[in-house]
Amino acid sequence: MIATEQVLSTVPLVVRRRVKWGECDPAGVVYTVTFSEYVLSSAELFYGALFETTPQRAKREQGFGTPSRALSFDFRRSLWPDEDFDMTVRVAEISTRTYTLEITGRTLEGDVVFIARLTPVCVARDERRSIEIPAPFRAALERYRDACAASIQEIDA
Repeated sequence: MIATEQVLSTVPLVVRRRVKWGECDPAGVVYTVTFSEYVLSSAELFYGALFETTPQRAKREQGFGTPSRALSFDFRRSLWPDEDFDMTVRVAEISTRTYTLEITGRTLEGDVVFIARLTPVCVARDERRSIEIPAPFRAALERYRDACAASIQEIDA
């Protein structure tokens, strides 16, 4: 079996994805809505890497959920069937109850395909009311953000 999605690195999290034919319209261009699936899938892989377990288990154990509050895209080019591309996840902002992940999709040649901003809100899992970002999760987001910044500084040095 050939994988259509794999994690290439964890800091920053880079996910390689292959476009499947069923994700495209009859002209062979990826459906717009499919990009949302790409972004949400990379976010779930991010949570799994952050907690070194499955994403839903990690959130269930800590008693919170992360429904989306906002999702926006800046599209730069199309993707085609069987094309591989990479998505890099960065923590752009951390607020009181929300945080924003920036996911940048690039071709293997480095051309930007899209830049997405996903803003989840933390909620009490059983009550579905917003809560402050749980302290262990906030600390993990901050560690990841700082580690990504440090890795960029090492590359630039």
